[in-house]
Amino acid sequence: MTSGSAHDEVVWLRPEHSEVGRPARHTRSAITEVAVRIGDERGLAAVTMREVAAALGTAAGSLYRHVTGRDELVDLMADHVAAEYDLRAPTGAWLEDLTGLATQGLAIHRRHAWLADVVTTPIPGPHGLALTEHWLAVLADHPAGDSEKLVAFAVTNALLGAFGRTGHGRDPARSRAQTAYVSKVIAQGRHPRLAALRPEGPIDPEQVFPEVVRRTLRGLLGG
Repeated sequence: MTSGSAHDEVVWLRPEHSEVGRPARHTRSAITEVAVRIGDERGLAAVTMREVAAALGTAAGSLYRHVTGRDELVDLMADHVAAEYDLRAPTGAWLEDLTGLATQGLAIHRRHAWLADVVTTPIPGPHGLALTEHWLAVLADHPAGDSEKLVAFAVTNALLGAFGRTGHGRDPARSRAQTAYVSKVIAQGRHPRLAALRPEGPIDPEQVFPEVVRRTLRGLLGG
């Protein structure tokens, strides 16, 4: 069997940089850190091979010794921030452990708002795989099947993405105008159920997120 080309292999299966030509000036991790910084400061759209290279003081072509293109760079970025999870030993209280893990994930999304703009699912790298392994370790004694555990993991990640996008990139002036419009329409009496709403608890996404995760996991895994 012949080995695939560089484009057929994920970045973590290849050497740090091409062995052809002069030694590389920058490491893959240094390139990733710069890309994350640009994403944090200016958004994912600003993360281009040219911009990352400029920040490193090199030519864009030199980055191709480390990655095959921007998509692979985004994979590296997503895995890099996954290292921010604090993967503590399971306590035996699986629901609270996983809710705490999801809450950490939301905080990571808040620190790195560009994650909301990662449309395709990144290829899991070392940190992403460690996170998945930890999730399964927390559920090691749970009676749910493997498929159910993986579905719960995927659904929780989807919740993270949805809540992570809440408020992301919103113009405060536009939000105020939207609120004023809704209030005016409700005051006209055409939407009595909306007018009668009196929320008995918090509705702020940040506050309701842990309970949403708990209810979702109970529904998917029981307990």
